Amino acid sequence: MAELVNMPKLGFDMREGQLVRWQKKVGDAVRKGDALADIESDKATIEVESYVEGVLLQHLVSEGDWVPIGAPIAVVGQPGEAVDLAALGVQGVAAPAESDAGATPSPAAPAPATDGGGAPSGNGHGLPEGVRASPLARRMAREQGLDLTAIPGTGPLGRIVRADVEAYQQALAEEPHPLAPSPSVERGEAIMETPKMRRRIGQRMVESKTTVPHFYVTTEIDIGPALDLRRDLNARLEKEGGKISVNDLIVKAVALALKDFPNLNTSFNGDTLIRHRRINVGIAVAVENGLLNVVSQDADKTPLTVMAKAHAEMIERARTGRVKPEDVEGETIAVSNLGAYDVDHFIAIINPPAAAIVAVGTARQVPVVTADGQLAVGWRMKATVSADHRVTDGAEAAQFLQRVKEILEDPLRLLM
Repeated sequence: MAELVNMPKLGFDMREGQLVRWQKKVGDAVRKGDALADIESDKATIEVESYVEGVLLQHLVSEGDWVPIGAPIAVVGQPGEAVDLAALGVQGVAAPAESDAGATPSPAAPAPATDGGGAPSGNGHGLPEGVRASPLARRMAREQGLDLTAIPGTGPLGRIVRADVEAYQQALAEEPHPLAPSPSVERGEAIMETPKMRRRIGQRMVESKTTVPHFYVTTEIDIGPALDLRRDLNARLEKEGGKISVNDLIVKAVALALKDFPNLNTSFNGDTLIRHRRINVGIAVAVENGLLNVVSQDADKTPLTVMAKAHAEMIERARTGRVKPEDVEGETIAVSNLGAYDVDHFIAIINPPAAAIVAVGTARQVPVVTADGQLAVGWRMKATVSADHRVTDGAEAAQFLQRVKEILEDPLRLLM
């Protein structure tokens, strides 16, 4: 039986995504877990995986289309099966063309309706400003950073095709680009478009700082015992190719501490508070043009070695622009670690709807006074929790941070 594949949600605040590339063509065999298409939001690029097996019967959107989350993008079913979109609950969608010249629909897919000129009918459904353009032309414009709305189309009904993009590129090459640095600017400033991710981060952080009443609590942790445990565990894991990072230990400690402080695992929702049953710790990852939080699901329950492997895989996918929807969903608290950058300590901005974020600095060898009053050298690390004053208060946040400290200073708790 034919089934729909829908646009996934990439993060709680995502409203739409752009289908940038189909990985499967109509007629291709599809297995569970196969990547069907690449989807891009303002945060990252993800692969849409199939949750059914069969054959890709029909594309419902074109490359370059912007699609609301949850909207159908493809139909997967059995070879030769007829596609009845109305029976599947889909209205007003025609099969998109597959190339500049258009594609012959498969027998299982109805031919697209046209408006008399060979181009799909409609008012540019899902396309920015209703611009008609072939998938190839859209891809070329996207890769070159060109504005499709500025490119004259010579195809049927003004459809933009590859030759139009190439002609526009040539015209730009023969005159100064409007965003190029002006030679008349004495100090050599350059004006450039703000990347989508940078714009979204700016919007989210302004929203957070202006609507969420932050307060901050800092403590210093004796991280030496945790570093010793990490060294011993990694020596055992070396043959298996596994590795535990300091950040893995911190994420686990934050998750375990949070079990006793449910207010910090709560989201403010006006007249109501949403207390989360699961403890999902966001991990801030530096990526090109910004920051992306991957999420350690059920971090309080997941064994440390399993967690470390999952973290490494998610972080790698984030840095290569191939995150999965489940990598970024469900964050209830976050950890931001700048320890690799020789940072004493810092404060982080809360990522709503989470109510707190723990910022961690560099572990340093410093002079310390021992319990018997002797001067010695020890490992110390500072951590600061930023908390939402609408759901918690200073004393509770301080107690939570003290619990994180206790766990890291007695790190066998991380294995229990």
